[in-house]
Amino acid sequence: MLHRIYAWILSFANHPYAIWILGAVSFAESSFFPIPPDPLYIAMLLARREKTWQLAAICTLSSVVGGWLGYWIGYGLYETLGELILQTYGLQSAFERFQDSFNEWGFWIVALKGLTPIPYKVVTIACGVTGLDFTTFTFASLLARGFRFFMLATLFWYCGPSIKEYIDKNLTLVTLASLGALLGGFGIIYALG
Repeated sequence: MLHRIYAWILSFANHPYAIWILGAVSFAESSFFPIPPDPLYIAMLLARREKTWQLAAICTLSSVVGGWLGYWIGYGLYETLGELILQTYGLQSAFERFQDSFNEWGFWIVALKGLTPIPYKVVTIACGVTGLDFTTFTFASLLARGFRFFMLATLFWYCGPSIKEYIDKNLTLVTLASLGALLGGFGIIYALG
């Protein structure tokens, strides 16, 4: 079954609207959607090597623009929509930790947290709630999200065929390791909260 899902994701990466869907998921994940773009992004990096840098740029820009929506949710709609999003995903304690020194260290918090397993929507909403300078927020988001997506693109550009071969041979191990890393990231968030 796992191999069928993997094959489906890879085949979907060649769909005519895959790039639009990738941009939409990357946009939504930065403000309200729970699923990151990584599974589709990685599948597309494997299936469309010639579009590696375009895909990285699309993920970066759509994530930053989605972050603007998260910012505005925090800025103007926190008491209604923002709190609901954070509570729905159990991210309230992670959010509260950010508020104390946010404006003093805002640029670095955005730049560094955009690289961690902490959901980026927490950061974007927190920036709006605390009123972090919008230009600072945008620049830090471009830096963090660009680094993340272009780092993956670089890795898959240089190692893509061998990574695909390894995934094909060890799909169960790769899936379990990915799930373990995801659960470990959430475990760290809750342990610190």
